[in-house]
Amino acid sequence: MPICKLREFLDSHAVRYFVVSHSPAYTAQEIAAAAHVPGKELAKTVVVTLDGKMAMVVLPASRQLDFDLLRKLTSARKVELASEKEFADLFPECEIGAMPPFGNLYGMDVYVSEELEDDDEIAFNAGVHTELLILSYENYKRLVHPKVAKLSLAVS
Repeated sequence: MPICKLREFLDSHAVRYFVVSHSPAYTAQEIAAAAHVPGKELAKTVVVTLDGKMAMVVLPASRQLDFDLLRKLTSARKVELASEKEFADLFPECEIGAMPPFGNLYGMDVYVSEELEDDDEIAFNAGVHTELLILSYENYKRLVHPKVAKLSLAVS
């Protein structure tokens, strides 16, 4: 979903947001540094398969997905990280790894790590590796209807 499509979606729901341009960055921590956003405030999108069905997990950039917690939450027998090859076609308008955390627009369940609820705002990739969007977490939650739970571990 390129930034213009995402903007149209947010505008149609009267959501205020900010666009932050930064030099190209690919890992969550590089993006946080390039955009001058604390790693715990930047959300990263992880695509997983739950018993073969694609889903999105949204975590603070400074955390890792705990597969056991996700398995328990979803009652899935098999929880795996999806490969880029598996999900690239789902987001044809986006650069690989820069998908915004709006899985609901792609028919995907969205799971959000509870730590993201501690901040008033959420920042995330906007479909490209050079721009972030920042909006209120409450608006994000209202639009996406994610399932919020404990899903992450500290990065070691």
